[in-house]
Amino acid sequence: MTSQSQKIPRHAIRGPVLTFKGDAFKDGIENTMVYESDAIVAFGEGYITHFGPADKIKPQLPAGITIKNYGPDSLISAGFLDSHVHFPQTPMIGAYGEQLLDWLNKYTFPTERKYADKAIATSVAREFLDECLKNGITTNCVYCTVFPQSVDALFEEAERLGMRIAAGKVLMNRNAPDYLLDTTKTGYDDSKMLINKWHGRNRLMYAITPRFAPTSTPDQLESAGELWTEYPDCYMQTHVSENKGEVAWVKELFPERKGYLDVYDYHKLCRPRAVFGHGIHLDDEEMQCMHRTGSAISHCPTSNFFLGSGFFNLHRAMQKNRPVRVGLGTDLGAGTSFSILQTLNEAYKAAQLNNNKLDAAHAFYLSTRGTAHAMYIEDKVGSIAPGMEADMVVLNMKSTPVIEYRMQFAKNIEEALFIQMIMGDDRAVRSTYVAGELRYSNEGL
Repeated sequence: MTSQSQKIPRHAIRGPVLTFKGDAFKDGIENTMVYESDAIVAFGEGYITHFGPADKIKPQLPAGITIKNYGPDSLISAGFLDSHVHFPQTPMIGAYGEQLLDWLNKYTFPTERKYADKAIATSVAREFLDECLKNGITTNCVYCTVFPQSVDALFEEAERLGMRIAAGKVLMNRNAPDYLLDTTKTGYDDSKMLINKWHGRNRLMYAITPRFAPTSTPDQLESAGELWTEYPDCYMQTHVSENKGEVAWVKELFPERKGYLDVYDYHKLCRPRAVFGHGIHLDDEEMQCMHRTGSAISHCPTSNFFLGSGFFNLHRAMQKNRPVRVGLGTDLGAGTSFSILQTLNEAYKAAQLNNNKLDAAHAFYLSTRGTAHAMYIEDKVGSIAPGMEADMVVLNMKSTPVIEYRMQFAKNIEEALFIQMIMGDDRAVRSTYVAGELRYSNEGL
């Protein structure tokens, strides 16, 4: 992290602040949650320089600095993170009636065909990132399409906004329409070209992206593993054990492997900075592999419910004898909302269906520092502290009349947070800051 003394505060915001220090699931909320009812966060040159109670921080700031006071009905948090999302599927959110494999063939593949046109990719990338900012999402891990120009389009727009995102070209050389297929060689060459062009440029990160095992031959998966070995600080993102039919199909395609995750592990794709979407139907041995290799699961509850895939057991994944890193994902466009609050709403229901409880403090941790931890960037984003990158969201805790009414009866901050994650949506996002720049305000920029 950049030390506080190296940066000069240029701006400051004031209001109630929620953040986390450490792993809330491992170390407990009482040891990790930080809530200040009246705090100041100051920032400059893209980094947070000061944070603490307003009466202590205000005298430390330079004379003349403007402090925007959001007031007691707001909540300042680290920006939300989304660890699994498909930007090309933005135009097909809410496509009716299918489960995973039929949904891909009927809706997804025909939609992604359009991204051979860079102009279309750029148009959708702008809409996608605008919606992310309207929902307080400042970092995400994004699937593009098989077409390299779709990656260029997204990274160009993210760079313009100063966002920290990971993204990559989908690798897919079988079991899809001819118009979407690459080859092992072109997939490798295109990905390598994109890594050299974008990875580590400003705040951009590249994710090597085999779509999922059924759409890559063994040699393409092997090639992806080799590419990752060449560029080990990249990400790798793919899907695993989302749907029972998909799991059975993988067994038919890879009969020599022990299970779905073993297909990836055999090809050296289970490592730190591997982000696996869904993981609903992983068995205990596969969870142990996730733990051993430092891989992460992206929990995508709105998508899992929408496609009838099942309900991921968050608490089982994080059991203390072999905890797995877990982040939150919207998984648009099978996911049904850009709103992280609505995604937490569905995560709560998934926990209930597994006879567990997901309290609001752990949920807000999951949507910020927890997902940053899953992505190995908790030293950069996901918390509010001096030296962290200045990505923040400001929530309006009384964003609708019924929420305002309900908030009268909230006894403490935990209950207030729970009201937000169950009843809130994009209307609750008042402002979004990216690297210290105000990139969205529903009060007008």
